[in-house]
Amino acid sequence: MKRLLLSALLAALPLAAHATETPAREPYGIGLEGFAYPYPVSMLPLVNDGEQVRMAYMDVPSAKPNGRTVLLLHGRNFPSSYWAPVIGVLTEAGYRVVVPDQIGFGKSSKPAGELHFDTLARNTIALMDHLGIAKFDVVAHSLGGMLSVRIARTYAERIDHLLLAAPIGLEDYRLYVPPTPTEKIIESEDKLTAEGYRKQLEVNYALKMQPDQVTPFIDARFNIKGAADYPRWLRAFVSSAQMIYREPVAHEVPLITLPTLFIMGADDHNAPGKPLAPEALRPKMGQNAELAKALAVKMPNAKVEVLPDAGHLVFLDAAPKFDALMLAFLAGK
Repeated sequence: MKRLLLSALLAALPLAAHATETPAREPYGIGLEGFAYPYPVSMLPLVNDGEQVRMAYMDVPSAKPNGRTVLLLHGRNFPSSYWAPVIGVLTEAGYRVVVPDQIGFGKSSKPAGELHFDTLARNTIALMDHLGIAKFDVVAHSLGGMLSVRIARTYAERIDHLLLAAPIGLEDYRLYVPPTPTEKIIESEDKLTAEGYRKQLEVNYALKMQPDQVTPFIDARFNIKGAADYPRWLRAFVSSAQMIYREPVAHEVPLITLPTLFIMGADDHNAPGKPLAPEALRPKMGQNAELAKALAVKMPNAKVEVLPDAGHLVFLDAAPKFDALMLAFLAGK
């Protein structure tokens, strides 16, 4: 089922032409206008730090509802459309699924101000309030895992189960990486090429996907470079990197009392900022499965599953096992 859903999603997304020379890219807007999502997208107006913004989200019902809702929280480098296979599995099992793009990401507004986990958490709860959803489960990936920690700490009474799929932030990156000026990161990100980005994903995320499956996500990042307001997108994207660095959550994870499941890829050694760390410290970073185990033993109601032959995109790399673990956990088994 996962393969069919992923194939359907990828077929719906614009693919880069394969040619000897790099083809011209038809620009997307910085709200990913021109990039297809697998379900209808709605917008929630919000005000963040005095700025009017709009939060994009998919609200996907089940044909056989069980009365429960799952909130999916995306990572930094992918639009929320990458959740399509998981959405299909959850709705087939009876769950309503809410899938936002956080402010600064995907089809949501790119703010002029800085991003902060507290603000994103308030936005997310505002969305669930808008939809009339008082209680829900959370499945969060990568940066979404860091955000989910903040939501779980602040709004614990709203969440039934917390599933962390290859989260980042299980260590405090400030202990390894020196502070880096925003302008320097902007300059570096602006110089990155599509092929350089592909290589970055392959190495940092231990990707198991075929190259043509990755291409739509390369497009999602690089087709926006032709947009007139691309500098606004770039600054928001870099702000998200600074948010990860400046607002660690590793120290809060052991304080979570909710039923929590970590699902980690055995090959996932992603650690934001690792190339900027002193060379002697880099091997110590990104031992994510071991970090999850060490944190889980400090928590009153947590367990860890490590899936072999899976990287950072664990819910795509090991879909059948991930889906089975997810459904059993949400069902309280």
